[in-house]
Amino acid sequence: MLQPELIVPGGSPEKMDFAFKYGADTVYMGLTGFSMRSRSNDFDKEKLKESIDKAHALGKKIYVTCNIYPHNSKLEAFREHIKYLREIKPDALIVANPGVFSIIKEEWPDARIHISVQANAINYGDVKFWYEQGAKRVVLPRELNLNEIREIHEKVPEMELEAFVHGAICVAYSGRCLMSQYMTHRDANQGICAQSCRWKYKTYLEEEERPGEYMPIEEDEHGTYIMNARDICALPYLKELADAGVVGFKVEGRSKSIYYLSTVTNVYRTAIDNMMDGREYDPELLTELLKTANRGYSPGFLVGTFTEDDIHFAKNEPKQTYKFIGVVREHGLVEVRNKVEKGAEVEVFSPSGVFDAKIESMFDKEEEIKAAHGGAGERLFKFDKEVPEGAFIRQKC
Repeated sequence: MLQPELIVPGGSPEKMDFAFKYGADTVYMGLTGFSMRSRSNDFDKEKLKESIDKAHALGKKIYVTCNIYPHNSKLEAFREHIKYLREIKPDALIVANPGVFSIIKEEWPDARIHISVQANAINYGDVKFWYEQGAKRVVLPRELNLNEIREIHEKVPEMELEAFVHGAICVAYSGRCLMSQYMTHRDANQGICAQSCRWKYKTYLEEEERPGEYMPIEEDEHGTYIMNARDICALPYLKELADAGVVGFKVEGRSKSIYYLSTVTNVYRTAIDNMMDGREYDPELLTELLKTANRGYSPGFLVGTFTEDDIHFAKNEPKQTYKFIGVVREHGLVEVRNKVEKGAEVEVFSPSGVFDAKIESMFDKEEEIKAAHGGAGERLFKFDKEVPEGAFIRQKC
């Protein structure tokens, strides 16, 4: 078995740094206007080039997302974008649209092209088509099960297959949703989704002869979140995916926090390494994932059809067993994200492992304080043991 590649999101240069620090092989990113995350993106042309150079110096890879569905007015802008990417040389371009694919072939014939999940390559005929056009990899739709993935690999063994193993699931076909555009005039296919599927909906029946008399459908006093899909988590199925021919394990979440990104990356890094060493799946890894924001976990379509058990009807707020307190910066300073008090028992999470610690004292400049609040910036923390730079501090909820 070839070792699968762990591919995680990078919404900013800082997130890229943490992704590599916590075990990623590859980070995917893109520029606003050309990728599916225009609202949560801290890259410009200069930062993109610097990130690619930095990744290559570390022996890592960068895939650039070019996967929106552009209207006529954007095609020439895409052409100039591809010319620039040819100069800075990312390791691959992720593309959904045949028109953009053609532009890449014209402007950068040697570019390595990966077909985005947005392209809906749902069967081996689709995958064979893209291989014949010159694509090197397909990111498979989340709607596929393990048997279908295996058959695609058997029918088109030359094509590399990549699959999402963790993160949010859209209530749409491979993420190609029109709900946000219809309700808020923010087009998800242009990278500015309002996540309308996560909103609370009141569901009623109205009988034709009784106008104005509404009967609620299976909802409590808080309403219901009828399209709030649980997050996909394929952690127990990594070996099955690898055996089915998947060479890239992909994590969703370019708009998530560095804590979320680092936790998930570290868990999947450990799981992949365990798998390659011949060790059985460790259920304790799932416990670690529960310590970061999630909507509950589901294998999605991997082992069957999507059912009502895969929707989180109660609320849309993420749940987690631990609260993210902050990230350790230089000289013992902690960038505080949530309130914590002096004397708190916390858990420290770093690339080298997890351990318990106690906050013995905290300082705002020279003044000792009893509590630190999220958003207040950096505060000096004194722990009862050494805590490394780049570690995360979290507290049981």
